[in-house]
Amino acid sequence: MNTIQAYRFALDLTPRQERVVLAHAGAARVAHNWALGQIKAVMGQRAAERTYGVAEADLTPATGWTLPALRKAWNSAKDEVAPWWRECSKEAFNTGLDGLARAMKNWSDSRGGKRAGRSVGFARRKTKRRTTPSVRFTTGAIRVEPDRKHVVLPRLGRLALHESARKLARRLDNGTARIMSATVRRDGGRWYVSFTCEVQRTPCVPAPPASTVGVDLGVKHLAVLSTGEVVANPRHLAQASRRLRRLARRQSRRISPDWRVRRAESKRWEGTRRALASVHARVAHLRRDGLHKLTTRLAREHGTVVVEDLNVAGMLRNRKLARHIADTGFAEIRRQLTYKTQWSGGQLIVANRWYPSSKACSGCGAVKAKLALSERTYTCTTCDLTLDRDLNAALNLAALARNVADDRSGRESLNGRGADRKTPLAGLVAVKRLPGTAPAGQTGTVPPQGGATDRVRTKAH
Repeated sequence: MNTIQAYRFALDLTPRQERVVLAHAGAARVAHNWALGQIKAVMGQRAAERTYGVAEADLTPATGWTLPALRKAWNSAKDEVAPWWRECSKEAFNTGLDGLARAMKNWSDSRGGKRAGRSVGFARRKTKRRTTPSVRFTTGAIRVEPDRKHVVLPRLGRLALHESARKLARRLDNGTARIMSATVRRDGGRWYVSFTCEVQRTPCVPAPPASTVGVDLGVKHLAVLSTGEVVANPRHLAQASRRLRRLARRQSRRISPDWRVRRAESKRWEGTRRALASVHARVAHLRRDGLHKLTTRLAREHGTVVVEDLNVAGMLRNRKLARHIADTGFAEIRRQLTYKTQWSGGQLIVANRWYPSSKACSGCGAVKAKLALSERTYTCTTCDLTLDRDLNAALNLAALARNVADDRSGRESLNGRGADRKTPLAGLVAVKRLPGTAPAGQTGTVPPQGGATDRVRTKAH
């Protein structure tokens, strides 16, 4: 199985090497801003000509924003725009132009209805302070040294690694990986190099292929498994909040930059900013490490993993829980499970957003009409089953896997409108009930363990 995989390593750059990398990142920013200015100037000119009554055929020719078109325009004007262009690799300018081409395509597709999700705004200029320094290399000498402690990149030369690159070097030596590109980026005060590789992975089989686990994600506990295991929520951001507040107050007392009066920041302000960024980077690294360990274990130990399609954007509207919800990383867990289950030979089942995993009883299948968030213990009024709310939801998710075909690969199928059908129609799918459609004191029932339902109603005891 061929797949695209990235390997990320920390770098130990010398002051001279850091200046060279920053120069390449600045070159990418210059190319991006110049091309964006050209596009906006032509678009503004064409809009003004339309107000004058000029015919469409007589308007100023439009500027293409594809990467080949932007690269051709840049090559014809780089001697005037950037006479120093020979000091940097051509890949630096290509990085800025490629980013602009992607941004313009996303904006155009979003505006034309070809791109799903939130609307994408028009591309903006990149500034030195608000832009993360980054440069991407796709051609030239890109390799890992035999000592596995150094890498070679075009125009940057031999760079020392903070850690060993043996995982990538073994695949390169065996011929099971091919480097496609390398990206140097600064994150949280450190420099990293990421290798995008085409990797040949050997098909694997989970330890117990027939094992099924339901994963209920939450804030109190990061995950509750249908096996009864409870994964604690480490709350990395909450633990670092005291230090973050202290550094933020310290930074507010320093002399900050102000472009309105051309005032530069003080050295103490810059030092505090770096310390603040370092704390945020540590929180992100701890969260990423914990999520990788959890998802890897789930993909290796279980052949089928069932999760919910959570409305995270709607959950973030709760001002009291927004910060804690964002700290858990629900979307990252699902993203990692998507490709890790494929690598391990298993499958990922995503339950429908309206699937009543919390309201349904895992014993008899009776569904409650309402279940307050404060009720942490689920008590069934039909069969008198009492257990933890999250464990009950995880058991219902595990039971949902019975409705999925055994040969399903874990990919989400599409219906006629192109939307995701994450839960089969024969499963436990919650149906929106209009007011007045059920007599008072009655609740709908669903069969136990996710069987087919005939919409039979029984009176709750």
